[in-house]
Amino acid sequence: MLLLRSLAFNLSFYVATALIAILGLPAFVTRKGVIRVAQFWGRTVLWLLRVVGGTRVEFRGLENIPKGPLLVAAKHQSALETLALTIPFDDFGYVLKRELMWVPVVGWYFARGGMVPIDRSKGARAMAAMNKAAAQAIRDGRQLIIFPEGTRRPAGAPPAYKQGASHLYTALNVPCLPVALNTGLYWRRRGFRRMPGTTVIEFLPVIPPGLSRSDFLKEVQTRIETASDALLAEGRADLARHGHPVAVAMGGSAPSVDTSGTL
Repeated sequence: MLLLRSLAFNLSFYVATALIAILGLPAFVTRKGVIRVAQFWGRTVLWLLRVVGGTRVEFRGLENIPKGPLLVAAKHQSALETLALTIPFDDFGYVLKRELMWVPVVGWYFARGGMVPIDRSKGARAMAAMNKAAAQAIRDGRQLIIFPEGTRRPAGAPPAYKQGASHLYTALNVPCLPVALNTGLYWRRRGFRRMPGTTVIEFLPVIPPGLSRSDFLKEVQTRIETASDALLAEGRADLARHGHPVAVAMGGSAPSVDTSGTL
């Protein structure tokens, strides 16, 4: 049953994504139009995930999202949060690797939607370019989303925070909204199965501007990892109730922060 539901969801996901991408092309007239298409896509996928896959997405802490320009630092365990985080923010933008801008059709949406690409091969120059594009997004009143670990990490894996989020935090001088989650238990990285149950994305209290880069990085990691560890424990219990006990990689809130200067 699980495999059949997962197969049905994956097929419906790709069909819906293709249809929305094609039918949404007239929205290219404005950047906000592209954002609305992305939000419709996110809501559609979450509906399919619930109805076809049996997985609900619960948003917690929505009252912690402030109005206006904002830096959002989110845990990254699966593709699910990249879809789900399009929904709560009125004018979001993602910090993403430059190569994604080259993907046919999807890359067009990224470009027209005003996403902030980062060329990791350029080191310090990449940071400067990222800061410039991010500053424009903030001047436009947008909510800029970054994954501080730079890539997806398996649920429960030791954290590997990089410097991109701290660069933006000090450069932009806006509040930072940390986001914890346990999505990797339900939509596994490079996995086919979509596990039934309720996955949680939690918006934590904001970190106000003004901290040093090192203090901010420690604070954002501590908040995200502590909350995510609690959500992983909750998710394991939820999956066990649905008859799908899972083994999660050893967690850890305390591993050292990467200070290599990469995103």
